Amino acid sequence: MITYEWRGLFTSSEVSALHAAAFGHRDPAGNWRDRVERHSLGWVCARNGDDLAGFVNVAWDGGAHAFILDAMVAPPLHRQGTGTRLVARAIEEARRAGCAWLHVDFEEHLRPFYLRGCGFTPSPAGLIAL
Repeated sequence: MITYEWRGLFTSSEVSALHAAAFGHRDPAGNWRDRVERHSLGWVCARNGDDLAGFVNVAWDGGAHAFILDAMVAPPLHRQGTGTRLVARAIEEARRAGCAWLHVDFEEHLRPFYLRGCGFTPSPAGLIAL
């Protein structure tokens, strides 16, 4: 059974390994624990027993806007609802914190997941690659 915990305990090495499995490469930024504690409203950890099965970071501006970042699920659990439940918990907690907006950007192949599966609506946005 998968469990979901807001601001759950994790190690940076667990999230780095999950990131590598989910995205096919290691995240070069390093210490996940320091990063989320410094910049995030919170995060959701999904656990399958003791194993980290999913993770989503909810960054924010300290006020009305929160942002979904780094949503990831272990490949064996893809298309089983784990990611949808991770994001649903993130939405619930951002709402509870008083945020008015929850933003997400995504690659085109993830459009059905975020729009149909998670309930986001499309909006115009801009992006600059740095």
